[in-house]
Amino acid sequence: MKIETYQAGMPSWTDLATSDEAGALAFYSGLFGWEDEPNPAGEGFTYHMQKLGGDYVAAISAQQPHEAEQGIPPHWNTYITVDDLEATVAKVAGAGGQVFAEPFDVMDAGRMAPIADPTGAAVNLWQAKEHPGAGVRNEAGAIAWSELSTTDVDRAGAFFAELFGLDVVKMPGTEGAMYTMLQMGDQPVAGLLQITPEMGEMPPSWMTYFQVADLEAAMSKAKALGAELPMPAMDGPGLRFAVVIDPQGAVFGLMQPLEE
Repeated sequence: MKIETYQAGMPSWTDLATSDEAGALAFYSGLFGWEDEPNPAGEGFTYHMQKLGGDYVAAISAQQPHEAEQGIPPHWNTYITVDDLEATVAKVAGAGGQVFAEPFDVMDAGRMAPIADPTGAAVNLWQAKEHPGAGVRNEAGAIAWSELSTTDVDRAGAFFAELFGLDVVKMPGTEGAMYTMLQMGDQPVAGLLQITPEMGEMPPSWMTYFQVADLEAAMSKAKALGAELPMPAMDGPGLRFAVVIDPQGAVFGLMQPLEE
């Protein structure tokens, strides 16, 4: 599905910060068929826009040195669109979140500010200029869903509801467990997943799911390309999904919609 603009409160973009730029580019190209458009951004840094059929779907770049020094593993970042970045950032602390950096320009693409929700999960707020976000979604190789794993679903949900005026909706999820969604009217925006003891020690964080036409085939290809599959594929309402750890250690999801 082609998308030209995003409403405030919707995850609109994702990019990968990796320890092995060349390795990650080869892995995701092999898995999804992405085409690389390298954009030099100064001092030896390149922001690799990834294209699918001519549309931007994601980006890949080398991890910042300070992240590696702090022991932060390679990871996918989530960006949420806002209409007024300064006004939204001004609401973060009062809603219980934290602002990591004041709004700044990203060349002509847009303006951003990294924040964290009250449970500590980092996410980027994005006010678009020339780059609204992913130009296609819900197609093979493109973003299908954004999900926050958190230690307190209710607290995180209340934060995003206050920040963007979203509704928090509970619904049946995997294996009969309840799943929390953020919605804009009747439109699902993102999911919230409670971190349980069975998941082990994991920090609150956002995860991007990419759509695939055949989940088992995509899982096999990912494994052949050097990825790890920490658990079997699972069924959810109207879909099958799997979690993947890429060869550099970044976690993402694969999602296959099921026919009605």
